[in-house]
Amino acid sequence: MASVGIFVGSSGGTTQEAAERLEELFDDAELINMEEDYDDLDQFEEFDVLLIGSSTWGQGDPQRDWVDPLYEMDNDEPDLSGKKVAFFGAGDQETHGEHFVSALGKMEAIFAKCGATMGFGYWPTDGYDYDSSIAVKEGKFCGLAIDSVNQEDLTEARLTAWAAQVKAEMGL
Repeated sequence: MASVGIFVGSSGGTTQEAAERLEELFDDAELINMEEDYDDLDQFEEFDVLLIGSSTWGQGDPQRDWVDPLYEMDNDEPDLSGKKVAFFGAGDQETHGEHFVSALGKMEAIFAKCGATMGFGYWPTDGYDYDSSIAVKEGKFCGLAIDSVNQEDLTEARLTAWAAQVKAEMGL
């Protein structure tokens, strides 16, 4: 059975709550909080599947606990070939609709550069109302977009459906 690591950076708690729910939905998954539990890039090696979570801040940037690891990855390019990766994260499509969940797109580019297998967990943009996002690839978000500010009532159903989708796509 594939080992699943859920790596999450969260400032406001929404992405952390989503990660905790995903930990329940994926059998034997291990949750790594980027602020408290993350040590170095070698931790990615411990897992076959990486679920990468981040809220979006500023000009579409990943949450602050991801800054150093992503910088290292972008410059050192560790070999993540063979790793299946899916992304999830929180944003606010009304107040910050010009960069809605753009952090996911930035992170996907770096993980792809390191050889990880992408394309899992792409999520429809239907039902969202935002201006732009660099997380949109092939007409879908490159991961699960959560907006608990404006659509909190949809979060649980989206998490459950996304988990089932990712499991099916990855053969888990």
